[in-house]
Amino acid sequence: MSDCTHDCSSCGEECAERQTSPKDFLEKLSAGSSVKKVIGVVSGKGGVGKSMVTSLLACASMREGYKTAILDGDITGPSIPKAFGVKENLVGNFEGLIVPATTGTGIDLVSVNLMLSNETDPVIWRGPVLGGVIKQFWSETVWNNIDYMFIDMPPGTGDVPLTIFQSIPLDGIVIVASPQELVGMIVEKAANMARMMQVPIIGLVENMSYVECPDCGKRIEVFGPSHIDEIAADYHVPVLARLPIDPRLAAACDAGKIEFTENDYMKDAIEVIKQL
Repeated sequence: MSDCTHDCSSCGEECAERQTSPKDFLEKLSAGSSVKKVIGVVSGKGGVGKSMVTSLLACASMREGYKTAILDGDITGPSIPKAFGVKENLVGNFEGLIVPATTGTGIDLVSVNLMLSNETDPVIWRGPVLGGVIKQFWSETVWNNIDYMFIDMPPGTGDVPLTIFQSIPLDGIVIVASPQELVGMIVEKAANMARMMQVPIIGLVENMSYVECPDCGKRIEVFGPSHIDEIAADYHVPVLARLPIDPRLAAACDAGKIEFTENDYMKDAIEVIKQL
């Protein structure tokens, strides 16, 4: 139209150039399910500890007394069940809905690894199928009065992360980074995607930030000086946590005992999330 203002939110015309709102694609929960707040944990690339951060956030939320859930959205690289030592297969109820598994401390969990005959079987699916599974995990699962759900999202800004942004009503995202300069640039890609999808950025978590000497307590920046404060300032968001390279956490994940480790790494992050 010649007099188009390009503000589709205030226009009733159904023209060819009309822009669809991201909210138009949201999937509904199953009847009787309730999820109060949904937090996506994202990264611009793999290998920065996104699943670890998701696990620690869920554990911190649970310790605060909130009913907590994890939706493992990293379909081709699911690692959440391993961290919590959950191995039993997901089952369905009489209505055909998925019943989530429950960790030792009561965190509800769904993951594609709990639907495979063997946890090491590869998931060789194309994007539309992966996106369909994400939607099923959200809309066809019995989510019983969940206060906080954390979604371990696949890395990058491709098809499956886009499906999550469009299909699930995220209240905000936590971006995970490592200290390298290159990762700073990749963090900006993830942050820009969130803003384009109109999803708030809750804050940043820097993983592998330092190593603490067991003898003298000195902090050694293995990957060089951190740039996360600069990135956080650029986007006007807080730094929620700086996680060290902690062999105890790695050992706990390997043993399926992450929820039984004692740490306060995510204490400040949970306080910020509670203000949403």
